[in-house]
Amino acid sequence: MGEFDAIRPYDDAEVPAVLARLLSDPAFLDLLTRYRFPRAAGAFGWLLKPLIARRLRQQFAGVTCVSTLQDKVEHYVDRTIDQATDGVTYTGVEQLKSGTPYLFLANHRDIVMDPAFVNYAVYHAGLPTPRIAIGDNLLQKPFVSDMMRLNKSFIVHRSLTGRREKLAAFQLLSAYINHSIRHDGASIWIAQAEGRAKDGDDRTDSAILKMFHMSRKDEPFGAVIQSLNLIPVSISYEYDPCDQAKARELYIRATSGTYSKMPGEDDNSIALGITGYKGRVHIHFAPPLTTYHDDTKQLAQAIDQQILGGYRLFPVHYLAYAMWADKDAALQVPGAEAVFPAAELAKAQAEWQRRLDACPVEQQPYLVLQYATPVRNQYQVKRAAELNR
Repeated sequence: MGEFDAIRPYDDAEVPAVLARLLSDPAFLDLLTRYRFPRAAGAFGWLLKPLIARRLRQQFAGVTCVSTLQDKVEHYVDRTIDQATDGVTYTGVEQLKSGTPYLFLANHRDIVMDPAFVNYAVYHAGLPTPRIAIGDNLLQKPFVSDMMRLNKSFIVHRSLTGRREKLAAFQLLSAYINHSIRHDGASIWIAQAEGRAKDGDDRTDSAILKMFHMSRKDEPFGAVIQSLNLIPVSISYEYDPCDQAKARELYIRATSGTYSKMPGEDDNSIALGITGYKGRVHIHFAPPLTTYHDDTKQLAQAIDQQILGGYRLFPVHYLAYAMWADKDAALQVPGAEAVFPAAELAKAQAEWQRRLDACPVEQQPYLVLQYATPVRNQYQVKRAAELNR
C-alpha cells in the first residue's frame, strides 16, 4: 500500500473498475434519477434507473483515464453553469503558466461549486485541473467518495476526535500536498478554512497554513510556503442558493448556542448548491504570493487582503450593507445607486426583496449579514491600503 493510498484521488489505472462500480450503485442511480426526472422518479424509478445506467455505460465506454473522464463530464458542467447562473467571469487566469503547479487557496461558500468553478477556469485555460481537498464528512456514502476521487479529489479527515489521530492526519495531508506540488507537478485546491463561511466573512485559518509546513519542519516556514506557489482565489456569487438555510443555521446558533445538522442536510446543500440560482459568478486569481512570511499570522493577513480585495461585489451586497445594523460608520461606502446602472439595480432590488420575503423575520438579520459582510471587508482593505501609501 502506498503512503497516500488512504486519501489520494484515483489514478488512471483505477478508473474503469471504479466507473463500473459507480454505474452499478443503486444509491447513485437513484440520485441521478431523482435529479433528472424529479416528478417521475417516485412512480417510475424502477423503470428509469436501468435506462439511465445503460445510457451512462454507453457514454462512458472506453474511458480509461481521469483526463478523458473530465472531458466527458465537461459537457454536464457547462450545462449546469448555463442553467444555474447568469454567466461566469474570471480574472487572473492568464497569469497561470503551463507546467507550473499551484496551491490554490480559496474562500469557501459552496461545497461542490467552489472547486468546480476553479476547475472550469483552469480547464478552459488549457491547463491541468487541480487536485481538490474534500472533507470526509461529505463522503458518508460510498458512491460520493468514488465520484469525488474520480474527479481528482483527495480526502481531508475532519471527523477524527483524538488529538494523536488528528495530528497524524494533518501530517499525512501536509506530506501529500507538498508531494503533489513538488514531485507530481500537480496543482492543489483547498479552502482557506474548514467549512463554508456561512456569515460571509472570508478569513484564513492559520491552522491550515501551519499544516502546509508540518511535513517539512526542518525547513523555514517562509521558504516552504514560497515553494508551493500559493495563489489566493476569491470566489464571488451574486446570490447564494443556500442563503436561507445558512440564515436559519446562524439564527439557531445565536439563539440556542448550538446547531445539529439533520440527516441528509449536507446532501441537500450539495444538490441546492449545484442546481440553485446563483446570478452572476466571478472567480479572481490573485498573483502568487512570493513575499517571504515568517509566520502564519503574517501570511494569513496577506492572503485575506488578496481574497477580500479580489471579491466582486454585486448590487445585492450594497443593498444588504445599506440595511445592516452593524455597518462600519468609519468606512466611506457609497450607495448602490452610485455604483450600478438603474436597470441593473432595479433587477437586484426585486430579487433581494424576494429573498427577504422568503426568510422568516427573525432570521432576516442573518441573511443581511451574509451579503453585507463582504462589503465591509473589502472597504476595510481599501482603507488600510490608502493609509499605508
